Amino acid sequence: MEFIAQGFVQALALLLTGDPETWSAIEVTVRLTALSMLASLLLGLPLGILLGSRDFPGKGWVRVAVDTCLSLPTVVVGLLVYAFLSRQGPLGSLNLLFTVRGMAIGQVFLALPIVVALTASALEGADPRMMMTLQTLGTPPGRMMLSVLRELRYAVLAAAVTAYGRVVAEVGVSMMLGGNIKWHTRTITTAITLETGKGEFSMGIALGLVLLSISFALNGALSLFRRRAAS
Repeated sequence: MEFIAQGFVQALALLLTGDPETWSAIEVTVRLTALSMLASLLLGLPLGILLGSRDFPGKGWVRVAVDTCLSLPTVVVGLLVYAFLSRQGPLGSLNLLFTVRGMAIGQVFLALPIVVALTASALEGADPRMMMTLQTLGTPPGRMMLSVLRELRYAVLAAAVTAYGRVVAEVGVSMMLGGNIKWHTRTITTAITLETGKGEFSMGIALGLVLLSISFALNGALSLFRRRAAS
């Protein structure tokens, strides 16, 4: 117990004194997750609305594929994206491997199915008269999508929070596509893995506390969104 208590004391010291290495991992994580979530929402919200509001051939199979992607193993996603971004891959000339942008591409594959599936489910559970009214009024597609998002704002926020929780805590994609390069692509989760393996438990605990704080904040926000949506 003394060993664990000492680790917590050292961890708090690292956070409060602004240890550059510790805060570098936090800063990279914030930039990475912000970039991946921005891309996931821009792509996922229109696709989710389309999937939840339109009937088209093969829709059932598309829905099954989206639901299956909800549980994609992160190492498999990392492996496939790595193959495309490596020098021998079709996108190797873009030099995205071992960069934050390359890591964000991998994380989009994890977050996108969540945004699409939850948005579609929310729309399918909404009042069907909403879409019929918008279509009857001849609302342009762009304004129709904005109107739908406004009506389903709590469900959309819940989808975003859930997707963020998925990407901020993953390890496989960040490790494989980022290379865990100090000061550049080392995130909270990859730093915890590395430092714990080296026996540097204080930094691992410090970053773990940050990750737990993010998780508590996400769960609190998600609970709040659900209560507001139910009221």
